Amino acid sequence: MSPSLEKPTSGTEGKALPLSLVERIARPNILSLVPYRCARDDYSVGVLLDANENSFGPPLSSPDQQKLSRYPCPHQHPLKQKFASLRSLQTSCVIKEEFIFCGVGSDEAIDLLMRIFCTPSTQDSILITPPTYGMYSVCAKINDVEIIKVPLTPDFDVQTEEILASVTPSVKLLFICSPGNPTSKAIPVEVISDLCQRFSNGFVVVDEAYIDFCMPGQSALNLVPSYQNLVVLQTMSKAFGLAGIRLGFAISSNTHLIQLMNNVKAPYNINQLTSDLALSVLSSESSLDTMRTHLSQILSERLFLEKSLAALPFVTKVYPSDANFILFRLEHSAHEAYKIMADTGAVVTRFRGNEIHCEECIRVTVGTPEENKAFLEQLTYAWNKIHQ
Repeated sequence: MSPSLEKPTSGTEGKALPLSLVERIARPNILSLVPYRCARDDYSVGVLLDANENSFGPPLSSPDQQKLSRYPCPHQHPLKQKFASLRSLQTSCVIKEEFIFCGVGSDEAIDLLMRIFCTPSTQDSILITPPTYGMYSVCAKINDVEIIKVPLTPDFDVQTEEILASVTPSVKLLFICSPGNPTSKAIPVEVISDLCQRFSNGFVVVDEAYIDFCMPGQSALNLVPSYQNLVVLQTMSKAFGLAGIRLGFAISSNTHLIQLMNNVKAPYNINQLTSDLALSVLSSESSLDTMRTHLSQILSERLFLEKSLAALPFVTKVYPSDANFILFRLEHSAHEAYKIMADTGAVVTRFRGNEIHCEECIRVTVGTPEENKAFLEQLTYAWNKIHQ
């Protein structure tokens, strides 16, 4: 067992402790991994001559830029503390710093989970519920991991019984996207709880990139203290409007899992600029107020778009949205309309008609009032052009 996974033995000396879920399903080479030790793991202040940095600094002038010659702290303690504090205020439970892994977007966490738990060459599997976020399959393919698919219903609900019937001993990760992409539908917390209780072979991974656009109380973070086999993924790319800094989080009360993710990640995966900017936003009440204002504006524009799309005679369905985008269906020729909008009107949406239950569907992000008006105009123009 790795030193990072050792357990207290008080009162159990001489007795074999039961293996935790992490120890049962993680790849043996990961459990025995001695992680790379960064210079900043030991000391971070003083005359730092331990990491082969350029002691004269970068060719930049400001004091803040001067510190970029040094490697960042690999542990991100202040950032984790602020994010944990914010989410604790927004949920019915306490989220602790030690529950949090910081990654390069949620995508790094998705990849690490597969690398930790899924032995390549189709020995282990993940289970996904299409239509869903494409990176689950991409990461599985890269890691040579089998993919088991249990589609959502046509109304984009999770089929719990079908999922559990499809689980084999090789399934180590069950990915649920909530709100879904491209479905824009949130999965009820009760469904997640049921899966956590009944799927004991591995981890339920709930991807909540768009959770801030939902009604309060819909986050699976409320379940984190209750289930050791639950991982919740969140990001600063969406509601925080910081897609360019590439920062995501994996949250789990299974601190063995969080430690393994930290063992496997690159030594300095979160750069100093990303860390500083994220921390400044999370530490500033005015920045958080601005985020809340933007959220309110997005929800208002979402309602406007839903009503406007529903009023168009060639739109046959507008799916209810819990995210900052809308999925809608045209009578026909959705791909052609998508291309005309992009090529002629410079309004770029996303064609989703190739995915299960999404025939003739387009996904559109909720934009500013001006962008939404341009989109509706170009959609109508494209439809009329198709029927010339």
